[in-house]
Amino acid sequence: MSDSREARERVVTSYKDAPTRTVAAGGVTFAYRDLGPRSGVPVIFFNHLAGVLDNWDPRVVDGFAAKHRVVTFDNRGVGASTGSTPRTIQEMATDAVTFIRALGFDHVDIHGFSMGGMIAQVVVEREPRLVRKLILTGTGPAGGEGIKNVTRLSNLDTVRALFTLQDPKQFLFFTRTANGRRAGKEFLARLKERTRDRDKAIRLGAYRAQLKAIHRWGVERPHDLSGISQPVLVANGEADRMVPTQNSVDLARRVQNGELVLYPDAGHGGIFQYHDEFVKTALDFLGRE
Repeated sequence: MSDSREARERVVTSYKDAPTRTVAAGGVTFAYRDLGPRSGVPVIFFNHLAGVLDNWDPRVVDGFAAKHRVVTFDNRGVGASTGSTPRTIQEMATDAVTFIRALGFDHVDIHGFSMGGMIAQVVVEREPRLVRKLILTGTGPAGGEGIKNVTRLSNLDTVRALFTLQDPKQFLFFTRTANGRRAGKEFLARLKERTRDRDKAIRLGAYRAQLKAIHRWGVERPHDLSGISQPVLVANGEADRMVPTQNSVDLARRVQNGELVLYPDAGHGGIFQYHDEFVKTALDFLGRE
């Protein structure tokens, strides 16, 4: 890499301007974006059901990238990444580790949102030396309360959205209060700030495979999370319908070093509704020795 190109990369602090790159590993070409300072432990973002690169809230990504290197990516078969989407969370975790290793990282922090938080739990169980700190948002443990119902809820709210000409995330991520509706509209507007080099939308087959993986996670026997010794920040809205909030309480209690933050009048997308507060809490968490 030339010095001039490296200098240009150092100044990318805005997610809407971060170029989409690719790296090949394990028979997959992974699409990713990389921004923020080059020093320190990078934070790898693991995405939610049906989420592609453009589904991350730029306020959250930019907030993290002000202090840390941030890498977002499309896992196998999602968005611009090649291959076939796995039907288990465990296989998705294998692919995520393959991607992380392909970038040359041997020590990372992980922020996993929703399905991404499920994948992150498997990664830290299997590869404890790879992970320094873990942020789990809008997610739950294997066999967690109500997780097996994600498919039914997603289908129901997708139909509601079609009939009301709205985005399903307005129903799935946010409460139906005035605050929730407003926060949802603001979030969806932020997702459109990037106008060039946008990612490919999720394919129907990939979405169905992800739903199967989440359902399997929801009916699995609970994992022993007491072996997770890394610091873990757990955050959610206090009224999450997709992955019921009790799962966040459960996660924070079952790991060795868990912290819990719940946002009032907020649902599954609580970290996006309260993005300023969440970023501040996350930066404080990541910055501690």
